Amino acid sequence: MASPTELPELIKEFTDMSKEYLLQETVEPAKELGRYGGFVFAAALCFALGAVLLGIAGVRLIIDVLPEGPNWSALGYLLATVVLAILSGLMIKLGSTDRKRN
Repeated sequence: MASPTELPELIKEFTDMSKEYLLQETVEPAKELGRYGGFVFAAALCFALGAVLLGIAGVRLIIDVLPEGPNWSALGYLLATVVLAILSGLMIKLGSTDRKRN
């Protein structure tokens, strides 16, 4: 057992070890997780922007292929909506089946 004169030194050593342990086991992994989360968020933002731009390009392509006129333009928007809805449904279906395997 420690003598009473050693107690302050032991308490200081205990607090230093506790601080070091907490930094090692909680703060450092949290920093790494935050960094990883930032990359995931940036990637999701880039993919969403790319999907929007590809959707706009698809709408413009369908409208350009159809003849001139307001009714044809409306049909182009309708066709583009149907195509994008089908693609979204397929992506959701593929994503949900992939999660079931894991």
